Amino acid sequence: MTRPTITSYDWSPDGPRGLVRDVRVRWALEEVGQAYDVRYLSWGEQKEAAHRTRSPFGQVPTFEKGDLVLFESGAIILYIARQHSGLFPGGADAKARAEAWLLAALNSVEPPVWDYVVAKIIEAREPWAETRLPVVEARLRTRLGELSNRLGDADWLDGDFSAGDLMMVSVLRPLGTNPILQEFPNLAAYVARGEARPAFRRSLDARLAGLTGAAPAGWPH
Repeated sequence: MTRPTITSYDWSPDGPRGLVRDVRVRWALEEVGQAYDVRYLSWGEQKEAAHRTRSPFGQVPTFEKGDLVLFESGAIILYIARQHSGLFPGGADAKARAEAWLLAALNSVEPPVWDYVVAKIIEAREPWAETRLPVVEARLRTRLGELSNRLGDADWLDGDFSAGDLMMVSVLRPLGTNPILQEFPNLAAYVARGEARPAFRRSLDARLAGLTGAAPAGWPH
């Protein structure tokens, strides 16, 4: 059987945290027991023409298996879950709910999380950052509150762990130990449960082992 190949960076600015989105795909492959190969790109190579044939937006991850080439982590994880057992529950209705949670993670939760990361870190020195941040924080708290209410005291979003949980934990991970996430103890515990899964640990270890490149010239330290 052909092993899939995913793309990753040989260096990334998030260091040991493992927040680059290829970790999501590695995690999914580890959960279903699918071996894979990795094509490592130096920083900046993702924007070159060769990689844009795989990802038109010049991003990672991508996924190649035979003639199939996929980009976008959500599409890749849906494909993996549909091809292998382990990430979707039995029954058409339960599977549909797992897909809904995966899409909710990407469309309803990740945007305010990423907006917060951008406002708090990437654009923190902009003159309008201080004014904008409270609005961004309020939107994030609202969405986290809705998710917290839905999760309640359950371990996972809809019965057993699924691709929906894998993606939801992944999009919450950039918040780390941030006080906003800690305002919702059940969500902080939810992320910790996901990160404690052996398949996640293997995916993060593999990603860290591949960080052999150097920071680009001029990158701030």
